[in-house]
Amino acid sequence: MRKVDPVKHELKRGEILDAAIRCFTRDGFRGASTTDICTEAGISPGHLYHYFPSKIAIIEAMIDLGLARSAERFEKILTATDVIEALLADIEETSLRFRPAQILNLDGLAEAARNPEFAKIIERHTEAVRRMWADFLRQAQSQGRVDPGLDPEATANILIAIIDGSRAMPIRNPKLDIKQSTAHLKTMLIRFLSPPEAGRAASKPRDQRASRPLTLVRKR
Repeated sequence: MRKVDPVKHELKRGEILDAAIRCFTRDGFRGASTTDICTEAGISPGHLYHYFPSKIAIIEAMIDLGLARSAERFEKILTATDVIEALLADIEETSLRFRPAQILNLDGLAEAARNPEFAKIIERHTEAVRRMWADFLRQAQSQGRVDPGLDPEATANILIAIIDGSRAMPIRNPKLDIKQSTAHLKTMLIRFLSPPEAGRAASKPRDQRASRPLTLVRKR
């Protein structure tokens, strides 16, 4: 029996996952087949099964890879001088400006809504992300950099929704002003996450004299 080189094996797995990400981004989780992935990776279907037994196994490996990368980013954010500023920079880079994440995020949620097997994968992924966010928030709270009055689990759910929304924004509006959106997102995160005194100091109240009444849209 041929001995498997673990280093080469992992490198090939990474190449296959990269090919799968390109296929899923282009054709969707439902539309891309294992044949498409093999063609993109330059391997035969028989060769693929040495690394992944099915398309679902490829998707699960993609999710595990994404979780590992997220954990690394959280660790880095916690070492930053300004944890909220570092968090915002990460959201801008990995959500507002990263097209594959935008497409895969929305397509994954859509597929989960109609495919029970895929829904279980998304549920598992979301639970892992929620635990990661909650742990991150607890650590930031212990450092005095996030409002200690916030419930980490509930706040994690809100932040996941914010990430989902930020990935949808450039698709809903291709002409989106990323810089302006990032500035508004910063204001929101500071007001939401900062300890009470820091939040009041960081966000200035709006000039009430400049406010205008809401304009109602008339039905035609």
